[in-house]
Amino acid sequence: MRNLITDVPGLLVGHCHDEQRASGVSAVIFEAPARASLAVHGGAPGVRDTALLEPERTVQRVDALVLSGGSAFGLDAMGGVQAWLRSRGRGYAVGNVLVPIVPGAILFDLLNGGDKDWGEEPFYWYLGRLCCERAAADFGLGSVGAGYGATTADLKGGLGSASVLTSAGFHVGALVAVNALGTATIGGGPHFWAAPYEQGREFGGLGFPSSLPPEALAIRLKGDGAAASIGQNTTIAIVATDADLTKAEAKHVAVMAHDGMARALRPAHAAMDGDLVFAAATSTARQSPSPRELTEIGALAADCLARAIARAIYEATALPFPGALPSWRDRFDTLDRRGSLA
Repeated sequence: MRNLITDVPGLLVGHCHDEQRASGVSAVIFEAPARASLAVHGGAPGVRDTALLEPERTVQRVDALVLSGGSAFGLDAMGGVQAWLRSRGRGYAVGNVLVPIVPGAILFDLLNGGDKDWGEEPFYWYLGRLCCERAAADFGLGSVGAGYGATTADLKGGLGSASVLTSAGFHVGALVAVNALGTATIGGGPHFWAAPYEQGREFGGLGFPSSLPPEALAIRLKGDGAAASIGQNTTIAIVATDADLTKAEAKHVAVMAHDGMARALRPAHAAMDGDLVFAAATSTARQSPSPRELTEIGALAADCLARAIARAIYEATALPFPGALPSWRDRFDTLDRRGSLA
């Protein structure tokens, strides 16, 4: 187990980012078309081809799912992935034409200090295509891919992943780009809201603080007091399993997985963000879950997402621009392994 979404058999992950532009793309490429659905709980999503993921829609399977920076400009990334897949004979057959099905979502990272003056032709199509060339089972976390330019209210955001096995032997994994409106840590300290779900020391092993500081429950939002900051947020995620799910079951897993976002970020699902979760089933286990097993898949998808969010922050590095937010390690690297000040 890599503790990555690629522990789910049947999928690979590719990342690409541009340091000058401070933005990037991440793509999940399915080795064979997968069933997928989504749940959108934020008030301002940016998406492509997601209506077809509703259980009642005709198309049953997707070839890839994409997470991108760049706000609406990042929607071009799905086209780059689609072009790569088409060149390899992938896609939904309509007569003698193949149309790769590549839904995706974007986050806002246009004001993070990077050079966004790219001219008339945004570069996200090329980043999307390059993600496919780099798709692999092993990949980095933190300031990579769609998480490269991401931020939170107080720390650098990033790209996170985690995985787990259910009691029935199904694989479950999560991939998330954390560009949150709020915070992943408690008060002004190093402890993560997701601490109860941590496996080993995947994000420092600090646990919860012995007592919550007085300011722990105060709401801190990205750019507090700056009207221009409204809408500069969104946490976008993909959860996956190798169980053989229907689209309706995948939809419910996506709904349950949102609990992980609420556990790891404070606040989540606001009117000015586009928080959403895709859920996909590779069906490589060739077994449909029982109702009890499906419930466990959804519950563990939420746990994985909470862990992946904390890992994204823990592994991130600050952007190299004046005024950039510090990373978790920049602020708390004086902590020793026991969680006390060194």
